[in-house]
Amino acid sequence: MRLTPVTRGRRFFELFRRQGEIVSETLTELSKSLLEGRSRHARLRDLEHECDDATHEIHNLVNNIFATPLDQEDILLLASSLDDIVDLAEETADKIDLYRVTAITGPAKEMGEYLAKAGIEVAAALDHLERLAELQPHRTAIHSLENQGDHMLRVAIGDLFSGSKDPSELLKWKDIYDLLEATMDACEHTANVMETIAIKNA
Repeated sequence: MRLTPVTRGRRFFELFRRQGEIVSETLTELSKSLLEGRSRHARLRDLEHECDDATHEIHNLVNNIFATPLDQEDILLLASSLDDIVDLAEETADKIDLYRVTAITGPAKEMGEYLAKAGIEVAAALDHLERLAELQPHRTAIHSLENQGDHMLRVAIGDLFSGSKDPSELLKWKDIYDLLEATMDACEHTANVMETIAIKNA
């Protein structure tokens, strides 16, 4: 059955909601793995593939529909930014496995909790994407969580380079902290993209 232009337009919002659900589940799984010290990389890898599928469908829709509900470049940028969050979270879990990390640091656990909360806000914002005026509280919450994550990163790096540390452990954790920060930065970037969409379509 061929989709009508209206149905195709609605499909964009359905796919963004799906991406939001995947982002939230991914960041929740990452947080749980950090809190429990137990690998969930297999599930994160599956979620990364699911997000890729949704992203590809969005790209295909943009290429096959004349009138899109939002500017084409905004649609593609938002889809890409959401995919980046999932990619970075999956990479973080992969690195923890590759480095054979068994004891998760307190700052990493806390950063994971901030990410899980950010994922919930990203999903909620995408659920309101058709009602742009309702996005603001979720964007504000994501920015606040990013600031908290930045503070915790400074604490983590300070702890990491204080005293004598095994050089290999120092390098491992510096890499993991950088990935956790990059994942949170990707959440904030997504919030900024949504803010730009809201302003352009006000």
